[in-house]
Amino acid sequence: MSIREQLPTAQRWVVKIGSALLTNNGQGLDAPAIAGWVEQLAQLQKSGVELVLVSSGAVAAGMTHLGWSERPDAIHELQAAAAVGQTRLVQTYEQEFQKYGLNTAQVLLDHDDLSNRQRYLNARSTLRALTGLGIIPIVNENDTVVTDEIRFGDNDTLGALVANLVVADVLVILTDQDGMYTADPRSNPDAQLIGETDANDVTLDAKAGDGGKLGRGGMITKVRAARLAARSGAHTVIVGGRIENVVTRLRAGESLGTLLTADQRPQAARKRWLAGQLQVRGCLVLDDGAVRVLKQQGKSLLPVGVRSAEGDFNRGDMVSCVDSEGSEVARGLVNYSVQESRRIIGRPSEEIESRLGYVDEPELIHRDNLVVL
Repeated sequence: MSIREQLPTAQRWVVKIGSALLTNNGQGLDAPAIAGWVEQLAQLQKSGVELVLVSSGAVAAGMTHLGWSERPDAIHELQAAAAVGQTRLVQTYEQEFQKYGLNTAQVLLDHDDLSNRQRYLNARSTLRALTGLGIIPIVNENDTVVTDEIRFGDNDTLGALVANLVVADVLVILTDQDGMYTADPRSNPDAQLIGETDANDVTLDAKAGDGGKLGRGGMITKVRAARLAARSGAHTVIVGGRIENVVTRLRAGESLGTLLTADQRPQAARKRWLAGQLQVRGCLVLDDGAVRVLKQQGKSLLPVGVRSAEGDFNRGDMVSCVDSEGSEVARGLVNYSVQESRRIIGRPSEEIESRLGYVDEPELIHRDNLVVL
């Protein structure tokens, strides 16, 4: 089965919509177009897909409302435009999704949220809780407060980071081009649409162009985003957002846009990334039952199966899991600090709240953040 044919069964999608589409190339929020995408996304979610929407458009919408025709250079003006535009953007999405009985949640992130391990886990837990409740998270970069991210960041990259965060099967980048071409189709009539290739194809860089006046990224940022998404096993589709029923047709396996493929499955890729990414900050000594469960059943590590916690680690740090002989059996991102862990180890998860006064997660390490060695 080809990767295109796997899209109808992919269960976790991240969809990113760019500024040029959302604002109709600077003419204000394109409400009819947004309504069309929301209808398709609602169908996608109701078919059983866990959906996260990454939406640009706050700065561009704010610029239009403020009467600015050119994107300003001053950081405080960009932040002001983002503050004005974000409320209008989210309100528009909420009203449209409500027509299908779906609720949305605004999630504003900056790149630091996804590089700091504790905040990374917090964001992951929030998104997992929202999708589990059937709520559609609408993610945007927190342009109102960030500084250099506004100037150098882009939501294509943010979309890829979110795809890694939720271990997505596919990242769909809706743009104002039908896909990626062998050359810029706006200046070269002989340019051909690239149907499918490996995300790490080295020839893609020379074929990518620059961004427009409203957005911060061009095709090159989409290629880089696809490579970043591929590290966690997600395939990326770069496709024209104005193509009729584009999301629905992709879901059906139709060959639209440019598919940039990853070379391995999401969970395996993510765990390889985790295994080599971080320095180990501590150690958890497991009992024989916990070792057996991790090795044979691939389940999460619960406090009840841990004998002792050593080292100096905080939530989100990488810790080593060893058996009673000191042999390493796994490593992963821990949900509690060493002090918190020592208060709950050996106890059932139901006692976490009574012992700590709160509960972040029922697991000491969730299986998605755990690598068995």
